[in-house]
Amino acid sequence: MNTICTPNAPGAIGPYSQGYEANGFVFTSGQIAIIPETGEIAEGIAAQAGQCCKNVGAILEAAGCSYDNVIKTTCFLADMNDFAVFNEIYAGYFTSKPARSCVAVKELPKGVLCEVEAIAVKE
Repeated sequence: MNTICTPNAPGAIGPYSQGYEANGFVFTSGQIAIIPETGEIAEGIAAQAGQCCKNVGAILEAAGCSYDNVIKTTCFLADMNDFAVFNEIYAGYFTSKPARSCVAVKELPKGVLCEVEAIAVKE
């Protein structure tokens, strides 16, 4: 197993890694909308969805993958009323249409509106 760590995605805010590579798979931790360069949180659902996807992409890149290698994502929304906007932004990144679960949750870390995690296959 290899730990994935990149300065191009937010550092872990708890006892976990940004991602792991094992047996040809890459697993990213859930990424929230923290802007790595500033540590600030993007504002609004569209900006947050985009930042979550960018953060996942940075971890994938550090592992030698891209969005096209993703086979499964799990997406968390603080409010299902944000689903349409989230979906529109998400679709621009995950163009290969991986399998996905999207659920509403009561609350997310730092009060963010969404979170995205991914599983990818290294080719």
